[in-house]
Amino acid sequence: MKARGRGRQPGTRGGGPDPIDIHVGKRIKLRRTLLHISQEQLAGDIGVTFQQVQKYESGHNRVSASRLFDISRVLNCPIAYFFEDIGPDTTSDRTTPTARSAVEGIAEEAVGGPDSDPMQRTETLELVRAYWRLHNADLRKNVLELLGNISKRE
Repeated sequence: MKARGRGRQPGTRGGGPDPIDIHVGKRIKLRRTLLHISQEQLAGDIGVTFQQVQKYESGHNRVSASRLFDISRVLNCPIAYFFEDIGPDTTSDRTTPTARSAVEGIAEEAVGGPDSDPMQRTETLELVRAYWRLHNADLRKNVLELLGNISKRE
């Protein structure tokens, strides 16, 4: 019997990390970066080494449910945040059965491949940071309204 945690992970065709673990890791990194929290800070807050956080973020180590709960509390977001935007591009390489209706419902919101995900772009991160640097709540509201109006015209 194989030692748990070594070799091929369940749900993958090859010997690499499960695509779901990679997606969750990317979402952890995105949220951590948005909040200007270092890997060392996050690691200290959840009781692991920064190397472990690196492995979570790359998808090489699977995040347990209890650890994901801790991460969600430190990063101040719901656990569901880490699973947002999972579509067929993420799940198509998995060998485990999926509920077609659930995957299709999620897929409707996904646009393009993983490289086209606007939440993974540096531009999005810069925009969010600039937005939150605006200390005046009314000004932030006006900026958001302006962007909404501009995007309606596109």
